[in-house]
Amino acid sequence: MTSLIGNTRRVLAATTVAAVGGLALVVAPATAAPSTGPVIAEVYGGGGNSGATLTQDFIELATIGTAPADLAGMSVQYLPGSPSASSRWQATPLSGAIVPGSRYLVAEAKGSGGTVALPEPDASGSIAMAAASGTVALVTGATPLTCLTAADCAADSRIVDLVGYGSAVVRETSPAPAASNTTSVARTTLVDTDDNSADFAAGEPTPLNSAGEGPGGPATEPLDTRIHDVQGTTRLSPLTGKAVRVPGIVTAIRAFGSARGFWLQDPEPDNDPRTSEGLFVFTGSVTPSVAVGDAVTVAGTVAEYRPSSGYQTTTQLTGATWTTSSRGNELPEAVVITEDTVPGEFVAQPGGSIEALPLQPEKYSLDFWEAHEGELVSVADVRTVSRSTDYNEVFVTTKPNERPSVRGGAMYLGYDQTNTGIVKIESLIPFSQRPFPQANVGDVLTGITSGPVEYDQFGGYTVMASVLGEVKDNGLKREVTRKQWGGELAVATYNVENLSALDEQAKFDELAGGIVDHLASPDVVTLEEIQDNNGPSGVNDGVVAADETLNRFVAAIVAAGGPRYEWRQIDPQDLTDGGQPGGNIRVGFLFNPARVSFVDRPGGDATTAVEVVGKRGKPQLSVSPGRVDPTNPAWEDSRKPLVGEFVFKGRTVFVVANHFASKGGDQAVHGINQPPTRSSEVQRLEQAKVLRTFVDKLLAADPGANIVVAGDLNDFQFSPTLRTLTEGGALTALIDTLPENQRYSYVYDGSSQVLDHLLVSRSLRKVDYDVVHINAEFAQQASDHDPQVVRFQPAN
Repeated sequence: MTSLIGNTRRVLAATTVAAVGGLALVVAPATAAPSTGPVIAEVYGGGGNSGATLTQDFIELATIGTAPADLAGMSVQYLPGSPSASSRWQATPLSGAIVPGSRYLVAEAKGSGGTVALPEPDASGSIAMAAASGTVALVTGATPLTCLTAADCAADSRIVDLVGYGSAVVRETSPAPAASNTTSVARTTLVDTDDNSADFAAGEPTPLNSAGEGPGGPATEPLDTRIHDVQGTTRLSPLTGKAVRVPGIVTAIRAFGSARGFWLQDPEPDNDPRTSEGLFVFTGSVTPSVAVGDAVTVAGTVAEYRPSSGYQTTTQLTGATWTTSSRGNELPEAVVITEDTVPGEFVAQPGGSIEALPLQPEKYSLDFWEAHEGELVSVADVRTVSRSTDYNEVFVTTKPNERPSVRGGAMYLGYDQTNTGIVKIESLIPFSQRPFPQANVGDVLTGITSGPVEYDQFGGYTVMASVLGEVKDNGLKREVTRKQWGGELAVATYNVENLSALDEQAKFDELAGGIVDHLASPDVVTLEEIQDNNGPSGVNDGVVAADETLNRFVAAIVAAGGPRYEWRQIDPQDLTDGGQPGGNIRVGFLFNPARVSFVDRPGGDATTAVEVVGKRGKPQLSVSPGRVDPTNPAWEDSRKPLVGEFVFKGRTVFVVANHFASKGGDQAVHGINQPPTRSSEVQRLEQAKVLRTFVDKLLAADPGANIVVAGDLNDFQFSPTLRTLTEGGALTALIDTLPENQRYSYVYDGSSQVLDHLLVSRSLRKVDYDVVHINAEFAQQASDHDPQVVRFQPAN
């Protein structure tokens, strides 16, 4: 499974002033009863490190109770995030007490960097804590703990509170976000749920001692200001880290998940189109006690939530308190988004970060949405350009005439042709009241859809709908290609999305139906993402065979009325070809022996390179099936191409199955760096060079060789990868032979695009090519990729 930017989706988790990239390993959590007295309020391990402002690590305590919490005889203790058998807890003894509403500051190790000292600490130690990952415990007594696992620590009654951050093994339920040299992890509210990821967020360190002193002295009274002053005229608030107090009307509430809160909008806007009048007030895992229409004054600290490096931030208030002056007020009028509202140019291209650039909402679409961050907007009768996803979201276009696909999507046809009309829709309405609507590409979200604008790393700017339209089904049908004629060889390619023998029979049946009913039972099918017999459940178990997976697929095809295909593939070395850990995905061939023969030559294995050898003036493979230069560094942690020698009506045809490296690691098209860096492209370009070398050897041996290069190349038709393969006309990318509005096999974030390809040598005759749209546009899908097929007559 691949995408425009290659990010793995995540369920909405602890989204606060910073977030951890990736998902935590599931282990037994350290969960005692939630604390009601003293708790850990903040942890910072980057003091004195490179780039740090503060010179010293610290741990800050608070109390949830209503009476002073006695700390005499207690300690704070630290354990590395990934402890070994020899790891030991380090302890700092405490004394005194914490008064409700105040903080207790424990200074730890001082580094050689930084410029700002901590305020006078209430206790001091010398523990050098790691910046990114570790575990801190508040403990009864000063004797170092001995537990090294979450389960053992949960059983130790001396532990009063505990926080594991980053990749910490010892934590409560799941870890708090990773911190850094410039960020700490801190409680979002004084509520302890015994889930570190829900209770803590990463952000700017804010050490306070029991006297209320911070690094700059006593805490100051919040600044009375307005939301547009908080938002400012760039992507970052000029008041970040400051305590402010702002008035506004509550326009929407998020009452689920770990990123709860409400949106606030000023009913008295300024005259600057660059400054948003909306703001999100973050309350963590606690549902805020407000109602839509409340007029409130909110005090809190301005923070910029960045979901992960390279993405834009959301300006929000944290640690907020508020007073309500009236209820039932009319909401500020929503900004109505029409076909002409959003600018046609995507974003400035400074060759670096756009964060400090003044917004130009009249010129750039990304600036337009940023200038309305947190504000109410509305769309009406908009066309869906994606399926409704498994994450309860759908992408729509506000510009119906912007590069429409032949079936109602929005085409992505070049790095400089990002569709500015696309916006994502999610719902704030509880699914128990209204399930998220099911939509296919080309449907219409009818009526009004309205809500505040939020930035999300998965898809960019999003309308968080508190008013959600109804889906009108426009009747999109799954395509059916024609049957090949007697003299035509039909070769198809299909990414079957992590198919393993452990999958439900329904998945095999759906995929088999695609082969038989929609692809008309091609003679040869190259398969991508075939997993081993126990799929990702068998990490590090040594299983690499996929015979059970392939045999189940063949049986399902027969049951669907198709031919009894035979298959060929080569087992990879364990855990070397990427994909889901333990799944050992690979490429392979299905072929119908009643129509086409496979030339088997022994000797092919995971590390043996296939060679082109000549026989009576014609090329043949040294091994068949064989892998193309499998030990070349270009294939590191990636699938190796598989080439097979087929014979159809006495004519030899070479078919190469491919699954190039994914787009994982590429910067988002809507991120802060413009233009975004496509780092994954480097490996695919090297892979294309290796594959092209092999193709050139075949053509050198026989310029009229019949060659089909097929598979998920994970790249666009306009990419350097494809240019390398097609340079000089050696191969033709068949996607380029279609009209522009049909050039897609995948839909990502509302953009219909190409990742899968069929390329053929010039010798093939009467070529007939079809991308068969049966998956990517549909809410219900067997795979996230559409298959494609080419029918042709081989040369003599």
